[in-house]
Amino acid sequence: MHRALPALLASLAVLLATLCAPTAQAQQGLQAKFDRFLDTRIVPAARVAGVPQDVIRRELSGLSPDTSLPGLGDPDGPERPPSVNYQSEFRAPAGYFRDNQFNALAAQGRRLAQAHAATLSRIEARYGVPSRIILAIWARESGYGAARIPNDALRTLATRAFMGTRRDFFAEETVAALQILADGHITRADLRSSWGGALGQPQFLPSSFLRLAVDFDGDGKRDIWRSVPDTLASIANYLAWHGWVKGRDWGYEAEVPASVSCSREGPDRGQPISAWVREGVSRVKDRPFPQHELAQPGFLLMPAGRNGPAFIATDNFYVLKAYNESDVYALFVGHLADRYGNNAGFVQGWKDVKTRSRGAVRDLQLELEAKGHDVGGADGLIGFKTRRTLGLEQEKAGRRATCWLE
Repeated sequence: MHRALPALLASLAVLLATLCAPTAQAQQGLQAKFDRFLDTRIVPAARVAGVPQDVIRRELSGLSPDTSLPGLGDPDGPERPPSVNYQSEFRAPAGYFRDNQFNALAAQGRRLAQAHAATLSRIEARYGVPSRIILAIWARESGYGAARIPNDALRTLATRAFMGTRRDFFAEETVAALQILADGHITRADLRSSWGGALGQPQFLPSSFLRLAVDFDGDGKRDIWRSVPDTLASIANYLAWHGWVKGRDWGYEAEVPASVSCSREGPDRGQPISAWVREGVSRVKDRPFPQHELAQPGFLLMPAGRNGPAFIATDNFYVLKAYNESDVYALFVGHLADRYGNNAGFVQGWKDVKTRSRGAVRDLQLELEAKGHDVGGADGLIGFKTRRTLGLEQEKAGRRATCWLE
């Protein structure tokens, strides 16, 4: 028995090596394709962008794809939207607005508002964006800077450019990351990102960093990883650059009568807030809309259709969406900003709503597109164009419009 054991172990080793060989070969093949991709796509673009050759060589040498990232596909195949919603912003809204997280974030935000009062006051004066909005984005993006940002940003971006979705977009962001390193704002070891490639405490993509990050503490570097003043000022500059309207709020929770169809939602179907009032839309708790807002455009917002709170949003709501295209993300920011003052939740509750996989939603969107509807693209995400299209189809069938999945 003992004499047979070495032979048995040797046989098992051979068998194991045989079983593992295809995997090792596949990894080598993937690395070779990745190297060719870097050489033919990223390196020439980086040179055109002015990245020095020594930086290109130093940062790309030995780089390997991170196949643990979610939402990847076959680098040789077509780009396909993932069948799973990896981002919570694009799932059913109710789970996104838990009161306990708002209570904790609001309390911490009030403390930080006092701690950074002088800095926030100077930032607000320069950029015209309210401090409470800046703080709320900081909270949502990185837990006021406390969130772990685990990924090698350059590797993440290059992998997504190679085998993710939106490959051309991420190729440009990979080059932008090389430009950041070439400019010396951060070292490669500290160039950390989320799994989606967003950088630092405000979660900027590299191109946004290059365009809009700010050195507000005056140390000569735009450090959105470690500097609170740079982080807060960069958030404000981003919103100002995207058109924040000074003196207007983001929106107001409202009661929308059945006579106003949920299919009228969207930034392309706005009218003066006074016109909504004439149609019977009212602010919750019998509060009037601010007088200075009545002549300004307002937009119906119903993130869960008739299954949740309704709002009259302002132009600034859609500036928040420039930061993240999700309606519930922008609503989270606006709602948290409100709760720094009066920590009260929504008046209207969120119902448990039917959800489907992202792939199933994409199939439904394709069906609606075949009927001639504009659903904002068959991406598997239930945005306002998909919601209002569902409402139109429900009304066409003689049913009550809920503007949600049935």
